[in-house]
Amino acid sequence: MSNTSTTNEASNSATPGVATKDRSTAEERRILKATLVGTTIEWYDFFIYAQAAGLVFGTQFFAPLGENNPTLAQVISWASLGISFLFRPLGAAVAGHLGDRYGRKKILAATLILMGLATCLIGFLPTYSSIGIAAPILLVLLRILQGFSAGGEWGGAALLAVEHAPKNKRGLFGSYPQIGVPLGLCAATIVALIMTLIVGVDTYMDWAWRIPFMLSIVLVVIGAIIRARVSESPVFEEIREMAHESSAPLPELMRNHSGLVLKAALIFAANNACGYMIISFMGSYGTKKLGMEQTHVFIWMIIAALFWVVLTFWSGAISDRIGRAQAFIIGYVLLLILNIPVWLMIDTGSIWLFGLGMLAFIPGLALSYGPQSAMYAEMFPRSIRFSGVSVGYALGTIIGGAFAPMIAEMLLATFHHSWSVGVYLMILCAISLVVLAFTPKDLHKREL
Repeated sequence: MSNTSTTNEASNSATPGVATKDRSTAEERRILKATLVGTTIEWYDFFIYAQAAGLVFGTQFFAPLGENNPTLAQVISWASLGISFLFRPLGAAVAGHLGDRYGRKKILAATLILMGLATCLIGFLPTYSSIGIAAPILLVLLRILQGFSAGGEWGGAALLAVEHAPKNKRGLFGSYPQIGVPLGLCAATIVALIMTLIVGVDTYMDWAWRIPFMLSIVLVVIGAIIRARVSESPVFEEIREMAHESSAPLPELMRNHSGLVLKAALIFAANNACGYMIISFMGSYGTKKLGMEQTHVFIWMIIAALFWVVLTFWSGAISDRIGRAQAFIIGYVLLLILNIPVWLMIDTGSIWLFGLGMLAFIPGLALSYGPQSAMYAEMFPRSIRFSGVSVGYALGTIIGGAFAPMIAEMLLATFHHSWSVGVYLMILCAISLVVLAFTPKDLHKREL
């Protein structure tokens, strides 16, 4: 009798175990999809602005500055790209507070919609020739709104992916929100390429640049639908609880944990600066300074973005084996070695060497980006993790990529050689490497 009972109990427990595993796997897929969708749409919106800042905004929105000094107009255009990053920490703080009070699901939906509306409105914005000084003012205000709405997105997505991952796959799972960057870049560049092929370069520069901005609203609707389906699971409630448990007021965070936040920011700064060279500056430089065909530049940017996607997955997975800091160090050493050779390749004016130079940047970028979500989650204790990760990331973007294209433009205007940009990026890589030297090498073995 007891044997039969034991057998039945074993049989009954086996089925729920399988069901639990299936539910767990399905839940992991929903989580990874949710983290990927939001970051991809966010970065699509950012990258179409970055491309327009390099190609269009200097002449159409900052025209008076360019009458006697076109370089100044372009510098200000790049500055408008970076200004939104200053508002990301504020957006992260507000989103975290409102998410605790009203639910993370509602706030994530609101930030996604706000980002899409701000981006779409840029597509309808009159230029300086139509409304004068109001044009650049409205452009900058909408850009600030983009930065504010994006502030609360990455931290929640990164922690959601990592904290649901098996211990030996945290790097791989954490790479999902990271590939939103190259996927967003790829999507933005494909749309720009299609428009250029359909209407021609001159028409694209005149008015067709607006269409990628207008299309943002379509992506927002798609993203909202996907997230609505995911929201019926416990995922968003779990994010809300996580934010409540691991959020700290900004003054408290900076007072008691400022060293850890600054370390996280400096680790990321060099990657963000180098990444924005591919995201925005190299394409503009190749087209406007070196006279390359815009369609050819777009094609190479798409190839580089797809290569970035693949290597970001790989780098997240490899960091599960060799360690987070170790992967970052290898990546930054590659960037340090290759920076000046890459710029020399680009300066040849050959579209093939331009493309190969961009591709040469990708392994170093991927190794110092794919493992970032897992590294940040493992660096910060749970009591401050949500706030620490969000603020560390936002501060890293301000130090690194926010004004990197503007600084690169100013260096070119001063020294007239692109190697000066390479030296600037090498200095940032060296700083990040020094900080990594004092970062524990066993982060991937820690319990969350």
